[in-house]
Amino acid sequence: MFGLKKRRRNRLRSQPFPGNWLGFLERGVPVYRRLSAADQTELRGHVQVLVAEKNFEGCGGLDMSDEIRVVVAGHAGILLLHRSADYYPRLDSILVYPHAFVAETTVERLGPVAIRGEQVRAGEAWQRGVVILAWDGVLRGALNDRDGYNVAIHEFAHQLDMENGAADGYPAIRDRALRTAWSGIFQRAYDQLKRDVTRRRRTLIDPYAAESPAEFFAVVTECFFEIPVRLQRRHPDLYEALERFYRQDPAGLVSSANQYT
Repeated sequence: MFGLKKRRRNRLRSQPFPGNWLGFLERGVPVYRRLSAADQTELRGHVQVLVAEKNFEGCGGLDMSDEIRVVVAGHAGILLLHRSADYYPRLDSILVYPHAFVAETTVERLGPVAIRGEQVRAGEAWQRGVVILAWDGVLRGALNDRDGYNVAIHEFAHQLDMENGAADGYPAIRDRALRTAWSGIFQRAYDQLKRDVTRRRRTLIDPYAAESPAEFFAVVTECFFEIPVRLQRRHPDLYEALERFYRQDPAGLVSSANQYT
């Protein structure tokens, strides 16, 4: 079975990349333009596999299109570069709404009684094989790739986090040394953020990251790809851990690009 899947994916990655898809990728996934030629080729291959293997569904009146599939798959593929990942093996469906959607939440639990509420969201990741995105939120992330906000990257980071179980800010890490150091690095940064938020200090990392270790991992992943130079300067240990996990150095890409601007 694994051999068949590997051959099918190799065939998908080797197919010509549709010309109109390239335009979607260049406009909708800004980091694509900063990648090396080899990484651009790898990302296009990831997009072809993800579009073929995942079920993309428009919700709330949104008509699914190739542009939506390619842009969403492009953001998902960014997190897979240089890594022998299995294309989000727990993920089956990607549901896309035109705008922020209302999700039911548990506001408070009093003994056996759970008080339900509703919350407006731009994205959501389920452990049971679903990512939900608001298309206007995805586009907003593409319009400004220097604000540290990217809902697609955020939700696919949650999917990586959940590959080894519950979302807890501790994804599957193959590097033994990094696996040993990860908890300490992330716990220190997470605890510092919570203290800063409590004391109303300004923070580089969005205060929402203080909600839980899972949200912290997803938010700092957004920072890693969107504001890498600032993250590296303010949180060098955190940046280095993410660099080793994702096997990418986006701060280096930004610095190299600035040499020619």
